[in-house]
Amino acid sequence: MEYFYYKYSSSSFKKLAKKVLEEEFDGLLFAPIFYDESVLFLKEFKKKNIPIVMIDSNIPEIEGLDYIGQDAYQSGNLAGKLISFGIKTETKVLIMKITREIESTSVYLQRIKGFYSFFKDNQELTNFKFTEISLKDSESNKLTNKMFDGINSVFVPNSRVYIVAKYLKDNNLKEIRVVGYDLLKQNLEYLNDGYIDFLINQKPEEQGYLGINHLYKKLVLKEEIEITNYIPLEIIVKENAVTLKKTI
Repeated sequence: MEYFYYKYSSSSFKKLAKKVLEEEFDGLLFAPIFYDESVLFLKEFKKKNIPIVMIDSNIPEIEGLDYIGQDAYQSGNLAGKLISFGIKTETKVLIMKITREIESTSVYLQRIKGFYSFFKDNQELTNFKFTEISLKDSESNKLTNKMFDGINSVFVPNSRVYIVAKYLKDNNLKEIRVVGYDLLKQNLEYLNDGYIDFLINQKPEEQGYLGINHLYKKLVLKEEIEITNYIPLEIIVKENAVTLKKTI
């Protein structure tokens, strides 16, 4: 196995993608970040006619790709359900989009789409009002109390939910329900402190394991299988995070 790393920039990815295309491999395990650039890369890589397994995010418009990961749309839908639990009065929800740069991954956009779809499909939930704010993670110093004025719940559609939780804790802003993704160390700390209510776990280690296992079946066992294997959505709260911390 060979690992290829790149900086979080489209130019860095393009440079690395060119290198990968020039080399010879028997299979590819790929987690896309930059959507348009990934589409171009995969179209070229498919010409090699070797197995490709996608993890974390899928690119469905390119045929013949196997995918192992969460259904991003459904995970966003689940986040909407977690936000709505037990709330009867009028509620203001802030969708805080914190990214390194312009986020273009399919998974990120599908989560937001799935989140809104939950409230659209449950039309009796007319008491929810929505506001969106976009920030780069380097601009966390631009967070203000005014942004959270009157806000009852916050949805962060990626792993940077800890940035919101830190601000809430530092400014003693309580009674705000917060939902985000991934079991980063910082996220688990703020979950334990009560400033994050729910984390949706993507099980990245399991995705990687199953991805390599799938390539093994294709390349070594010569099994002709094409799959879309959705990882179950796992809801993490303070009470069940204690066990998880022992295994991370």
